[in-house]
Amino acid sequence: MSDTRHIVCPHCHTTNRVQVADLGHAPDCGKCHQPLFTAHPLELDEASFERHISRNEIPVLVDFWAPWCGPCRMMAPAYEQAAGQLEPQVRVAKVNTEAAQNLAARFNIRSIPTLALFVGGREVARQPGAMTSPAQIAAWVRSQLR
Repeated sequence: MSDTRHIVCPHCHTTNRVQVADLGHAPDCGKCHQPLFTAHPLELDEASFERHISRNEIPVLVDFWAPWCGPCRMMAPAYEQAAGQLEPQVRVAKVNTEAAQNLAARFNIRSIPTLALFVGGREVARQPGAMTSPAQIAAWVRSQLR
């Protein structure tokens, strides 16, 4: 396994090559010079979703949600905090299923919120329903990556 990883910038969506040893040291994008990790979920639309899922060489956790969904709003603060616990080992993202209906249909999202974990561009795990603690979200993700 290489000692570098491709990491897609959450700001300009440029793919960066980062030394694994540098992941925990707040690396910046080579193009826009913004931080590659923000400890906040990244909002993805259909175009940026494709780039982040296919180009990141770290797992990507996606929360499929909608603004009108009560359980989604209830889980949002825990998901926000989980981003700080999971980065830089995992990219944490959100997809608004109202704005990205094609993605919701493509991944057969039938209930929201639904967490989906992607590795190497492919979905490897899914968890429907709200999780209300950052520790619970992080533990689920880590259990899927073992």
